[in-house]
Amino acid sequence: MALRPYMKVSTRLCAVLLAGGLQACAVSDNPLTVFADPGKYQYNTCEQIAGQKKNWTTREQELRQLMDKADQSAGGAVVNVLAYKADHVAALEELRVLEATARSKNCDNPANWRSNNVVR
Repeated sequence: MALRPYMKVSTRLCAVLLAGGLQACAVSDNPLTVFADPGKYQYNTCEQIAGQKKNWTTREQELRQLMDKADQSAGGAVVNVLAYKADHVAALEELRVLEATARSKNCDNPANWRSNNVVR
């Protein structure tokens, strides 16, 4: 019975590692995701996509700040895995899906998109 909390931690850690591994295989037009639906924003307008991107960017930054703050404490790594890591990965996936959808709809592209960096 004493191993049960550790099993929860290892299960979540495996899920996060699997999500990270699958992200490495993602294709830019249709990102492979674990937590986000790639077709979720296909019927949204460019303005709606921009609004969603702003919301998810804010959420990702909040989670990153919470993770950084938790890292400063003694059990911060465990807190990060249990409380924040899955949500942070989900926010990053949502941002990737939004960027892929914006590209496929030919929305105004920001200067920091990877495809622009290659051309420069």
